[in-house]
Amino acid sequence: MKNKTIIFLLPLAVVMLFAASIVSHAQQQDEKENPYYSHKDKSKLTVSDKQWKKVLSPKVYEIMREKGTESPNTGPYVHNDKKGIYYCTACGNALFSSTTKFDSHTGWPSFYKALNDGSIAKEKDSSYGMDRDEVLCARCGGHLGHVFDDGPPPTHLRYCMNGYALMFEESK
Repeated sequence: MKNKTIIFLLPLAVVMLFAASIVSHAQQQDEKENPYYSHKDKSKLTVSDKQWKKVLSPKVYEIMREKGTESPNTGPYVHNDKKGIYYCTACGNALFSSTTKFDSHTGWPSFYKALNDGSIAKEKDSSYGMDRDEVLCARCGGHLGHVFDDGPPPTHLRYCMNGYALMFEESK
């Protein structure tokens, strides 16, 4: 019975990895038309939602501008174990290093530390009857996810991020 389960699940895993690759590639293609995306420009952005809607894919817009969230295990980078930097999908701001990424078993990419003190901002979020700390991109104000205090040492923080709010670039 175990062999039949493995035989069934293996093609499913391959399809899911292929789909995540397509999604990531499509996400990158969408964002290449974005005039606000830059790894070099660190200036704070003030962009209207109307302008963001023109340059972000509908899924990214929903998450980053309307504070949505992707379903667990559906976004890119949950199982990414490559070395590199995670950037804001909307503006290109450097957010997290792969060296602080860990498997939180939540279905979202998780990190125990931001890349630097100025890369993210936090705001109180009392939506859905919960008190949480929302994590925002410090440059564009886009919603990234939430931070919790149940992460691993040394910080004991878990930055639980939406994969669609991140753009990964592998180290060379």
